[in-house]
Amino acid sequence: MKPAYHPKFTITPAIAKALMRIEAAKHAIAALPITPRVLANLRETARLFSTHYSTQIEGNRLTQEQVTKVIRNDQHFPGRERDQAEVKGYYAALDEAARLVKHGAGITEAHIRKLHALVMAGGRTRVKPTPYRDGQNVIRDGRSKAIVYLPPEAKDVPALMRQLVAWLAKDDNWPVPVKAAVAHYQYATIHPYYDGNGRTARLLTTLVLHLGEYDLKGLYALEEYYARELGSYYEALTIGPSHNYYLGRADADITPWVHYFIAGIAHSFEKVRDQASAESARGSTDHSRVLRELDAKQRKALTLFEHAHEITAKDIAELFGYQPRSSAWLCQRWVENGFLVVADASRKARKYRLAAKFASAGRDDV
Repeated sequence: MKPAYHPKFTITPAIAKALMRIEAAKHAIAALPITPRVLANLRETARLFSTHYSTQIEGNRLTQEQVTKVIRNDQHFPGRERDQAEVKGYYAALDEAARLVKHGAGITEAHIRKLHALVMAGGRTRVKPTPYRDGQNVIRDGRSKAIVYLPPEAKDVPALMRQLVAWLAKDDNWPVPVKAAVAHYQYATIHPYYDGNGRTARLLTTLVLHLGEYDLKGLYALEEYYARELGSYYEALTIGPSHNYYLGRADADITPWVHYFIAGIAHSFEKVRDQASAESARGSTDHSRVLRELDAKQRKALTLFEHAHEITAKDIAELFGYQPRSSAWLCQRWVENGFLVVADASRKARKYRLAAKFASAGRDDV
């Protein structure tokens, strides 16, 4: 086995053009106003889309509307328990990826193994990193049952994963989107687990892009691109003269996959640019610097202040689908960390307003 991982691909004119489209969209979005409404609506929509489409690729039968209800309201759909567990797991793993980005952590095997554990945990957040598979797995066609891919043997998986993580940590000149493409391909090729590999590969992609500052503030869902053209997704991943890892797949030229992947990022970024451009036409003020200090729930709670100076714990409960005690506890915690202040403690229905630092971001300047 090679001591280091060296992916084989070429930056073709088509790939270079797609990379330029990504940079153009990225810079255009950076210059546009990012308001609480944009972050709360587009960002949450992107996360729900990511969850829906990534699990749909694996055969999940829940609709986008049902996924939203499962995540926001913990709604139950009889006969869809496994599907519900899958979307909860993926959403929890997205939360973990966001936490890693916030802390600026470099990608480690432990991080990847924890993301996989969350994917498989059905929404539980107290998990231990999953150990790699201890036997051979085989990917078969769902209809014909013919072998589609025979991954590397279990004994080779730990070394292959170490090589991939070492390659990602290199201080080289490859564009971040290209590194994300390679990470997705190689992780799917190693197939380190019996199940959940596709979802974890897509989460790893998200992590690489976001750590490399290609997150667009979390407003895009690359998984939608894969799912819309699922045949193209699998075709782009299926590279090499044989379905056997050791008979050509390991050393295959992955240029077609890199092209497909980079074109997908360009498409997704341009879609966000168009949405953000429409928002900028409203003349809204950019609050992105202040909003970076807030977590996802706090950013969503800002929408309550668009038309009100004060809110109650009941408002929070309705926004998140919480029980009264949980929403009261969350409000108290936000008071303690400086996000909210108590507006009137003497009233039975205690009211809260934004701390001065965040007050200007709570209302749109339109």
